[in-house]
Amino acid sequence: MTDAEVYLFTGPELGEKKEAIENIKAAAQKKNGSLDEYTYYAGDERIQDVVAQLQNVSLFDQALFITVRNAEQIKLKADIESLLSWINGGAKESANTLVLTSDENSIERKIESAVPSNHKKIFWEMFENRKTQWLQDYFRKNGFVITPDAIDQILEMVENNTEALKAECGRFFYCFEKGHSITADDVDKILSHNREENAFTLFEAMADISKSPVQRLESSLGILQKIKMASGEGITANLIAGLGYCFRMLRTWHTMHEKGAVPGDTQLKAAGFSKKNQEKYRAAARIWTSGATASILALLASSDMASRENGNGLEETRLVLMLHSIILKNGLFPTEYQS
Repeated sequence: MTDAEVYLFTGPELGEKKEAIENIKAAAQKKNGSLDEYTYYAGDERIQDVVAQLQNVSLFDQALFITVRNAEQIKLKADIESLLSWINGGAKESANTLVLTSDENSIERKIESAVPSNHKKIFWEMFENRKTQWLQDYFRKNGFVITPDAIDQILEMVENNTEALKAECGRFFYCFEKGHSITADDVDKILSHNREENAFTLFEAMADISKSPVQRLESSLGILQKIKMASGEGITANLIAGLGYCFRMLRTWHTMHEKGAVPGDTQLKAAGFSKKNQEKYRAAARIWTSGATASILALLASSDMASRENGNGLEETRLVLMLHSIILKNGLFPTEYQS
């Protein structure tokens, strides 16, 4: 009997994870001819309803391709049992595909155990030498050469997952003719002088230890306005995803420094902390303790869920309250204090 078409992709490397999902989708489409695609967020959707959708397909329906994100939030006993029942039963005879994803490294153990071992993968942050090779290959495939100094500068400026690197490096291809050798000066002109505000620049402002909490809040709200002006409504999901990545990295930083341990530069780089990132997270760790970081991650998840439930009507107000809570209250929920 063939394995059930159920997959579990975890870990912080977003670009390679996205590529793996696209490959599975292409294979499913080739096998079934066509697909009905759906994406859900655990915590925002009843998993029992998702399972019911996977089960209730007639002979005349197209095969389903369902992605459930934030799978680490599948905690309810009834949801777990419903999902396990389908994975261990109907999924093996079904044409439908279910992909569970999480930016965490693991999810509920019972669910992990039920997914076929060859359908599971943790997408770890790339090691420093892999990032260098990835950038060289990426520029070469697009008809460009890049100098070692330029690579180092990009890795210092851009969050080190391939999705972020692709988004930023793609800008060079519109500014130079093919065959051009990208130098450190080019990087400075394209990425520094034309830098767009995003979740990662927002985190830098939030973690600027040289400023008071009130000043950090003011700077952060200014960046939030720029992001909103550039992108319009519906920015919450991407913004929270980026901030979630940063605060999960901060959690990793705290874990690596627990009990007074001081990891070496090689260990830190292997965990995704370049020299610039080390400075950034060292400062952030002085602002937010391990406990505060956990509270902030819970607040981000709650804010994401509220946004999906209530739409964009009060988006700006929710985001302002969220930043106020993180910067001035260390992640304390707005309902728990009076401003």
